[in-house]
Amino acid sequence: MTAVDTQLDRRWEQFHTWGPYGLLGSGVVLAFATADPHAAPAKWYAAFGLIAAAVALQLWWHSTRPRGPDRRRTPSRTGAVYYAVRWGLAFALTYLNPFFAFYAATGYMDADETLPPRWHRIGLLASAVTVAGAQAGGVPFHGVLQWTVFVALLIANSGLQMVVAHLTEQEAERARERTETIAELERTNAALQQALDENAALHAQLLVQAREAGVADERRRLAAEIHDTIAQGLTGIIAQLQVVANTPERGPAREHLHRAMDLARHSLGEARRSVQNLAPVALENDGLPEALKKTVAEWGERTGARAEFTVTGTTEQLHEEVSATLLRIVQEALSNAARHARASRVGVTLSFMGDEVVLDIRDDGTGFDPLALPARSRSGGFGLDGMRARAERIAGSLAVESEPGHGTALSARVPLVRHER
Repeated sequence: MTAVDTQLDRRWEQFHTWGPYGLLGSGVVLAFATADPHAAPAKWYAAFGLIAAAVALQLWWHSTRPRGPDRRRTPSRTGAVYYAVRWGLAFALTYLNPFFAFYAATGYMDADETLPPRWHRIGLLASAVTVAGAQAGGVPFHGVLQWTVFVALLIANSGLQMVVAHLTEQEAERARERTETIAELERTNAALQQALDENAALHAQLLVQAREAGVADERRRLAAEIHDTIAQGLTGIIAQLQVVANTPERGPAREHLHRAMDLARHSLGEARRSVQNLAPVALENDGLPEALKKTVAEWGERTGARAEFTVTGTTEQLHEEVSATLLRIVQEALSNAARHARASRVGVTLSFMGDEVVLDIRDDGTGFDPLALPARSRSGGFGLDGMRARAERIAGSLAVESEPGHGTALSARVPLVRHER
């Protein structure tokens, strides 16, 4: 409920509480101002007694009636007794002086508050009888004309009150429906907010799962590389050293010793490469665009090829898993371009396109037939299969276009997941 509604309810409560006093006071002032000073004392005593009874009744009702805007319209048996007694006092006072019809009009104010719904119209009709009698000149009536005027006024008063009561009931029904609609909207908003919170939690959980899957992939990759490169290299070194130990001639022994040293250097290089690929150090202090720019520039200086990097669209701070995946795809692609394609020019473009990020890598190398690629060997690198697996792990994709003698174009598309702040 708004502050305006609360204020209106408070004022309406005050009107219901103090209105009968005001109407009774108006009737008293006008009645005594127009009273016949030569009237019988019994009439005066009766008037004072009825007025005192009316004041006492209002004070009693004022102290016992339900209070508060949320309890104002609570019909009860006590309220019905109060309404009936007040109507009797008002009718008696109006019989003494028609100006007391002001007090009788209080029946129009609170019939819906004090009487059960089935008695509303009867209470309004009873109040209309008293008011119409006063308007017709006061009771008792003298002659057919006064009775005719009374009947006409009664029909007019009761009809008007019935219409007002009907409209009031409709407005109360509409207010109830509005209250129910607002409550339903609040429940819907609460459910929507809960769904949004659950969606955010699910999103965070998916990111955690993607991170865990990435860690597992890295462990599998590192285990495979250790087995395929370092472990086999160490096995070869052991075998060469065993030959040296069992060969008395210095010439063959020296040859096997050189082979063992070469294997050791190769295994050391493979170990360093595996460790470097385990975590993208380039992303520790820079965002993805800066890291890619440095990676491409360093690759160009190292290979002597012309390397260009471009960013399009509005740059976003990407989630670390997305950044790491794209950086590793570029590193693998540049490694392939140097080792296999013998490219003299490479272009890398990072495009931010609304809800996705696109990474394009093009070179002018020897190219190849994508359909004729041999199966991945145990001693080889990750290659295209590895890049594709990285992209798919974060719900992305990798497309390859190449032709012998016409270079290669790779395009990785991944969802744009922003960095967690």
